[in-house]
Amino acid sequence: MTATFCGHAQISRSADVEKWLYAVTLHLIEQGVNIFYLGGYGAFDSLAAAVLRKQKIQHPEIELILVLAYFDTKRDISGYDSTVYPPLETVPRRFAISHRNRWMVETSDVVVAYVLHDWGGAAATLRCARKKKKQIISYFDEVDS
Repeated sequence: MTATFCGHAQISRSADVEKWLYAVTLHLIEQGVNIFYLGGYGAFDSLAAAVLRKQKIQHPEIELILVLAYFDTKRDISGYDSTVYPPLETVPRRFAISHRNRWMVETSDVVVAYVLHDWGGAAATLRCARKKKKQIISYFDEVDS
C-alpha cells in the first residue's frame, strides 16, 4: 500500500504536528503501508520525511520516495530510498507541482493532510483526494474534534 502527504509550506506548533505524524505513520505502517511518496517542498513535507526516517529505523521495509516535479533539477536526494518522475514532460513548468501532486494522490491509497485553510496548493491537493474518494487522515479533523 502507498501513502502520500499534502500540507502547507509553513506549519505552526511543529512539535504537535510531529507527534501526530509519528502516530499516524506508525499506524499506517502497521496497516501495511510500505511506500511513502513525499514532495520535498516546505515545512510539512520536511517534517513528514524526518518522521519517516525515524520510523525507518524500526521499520526498514518502508520506502521513502521523493516525487520530482521537475526532471532537470538538482535536488538533494539523500535521506530518500529513491526518486520518481511522473509523466510530466508535456506539462508547462508553472503547473508541474500541481500535476505532480495530483499524480501522487491518484497513485496512493491514503493521503495524510495538514491543511488548515481552503486556499493554496495543499488545499487543492486535498480537494483532489476527496474527489478521488481517497482515504484521508487529516490533522485538521484531529484538532477540530
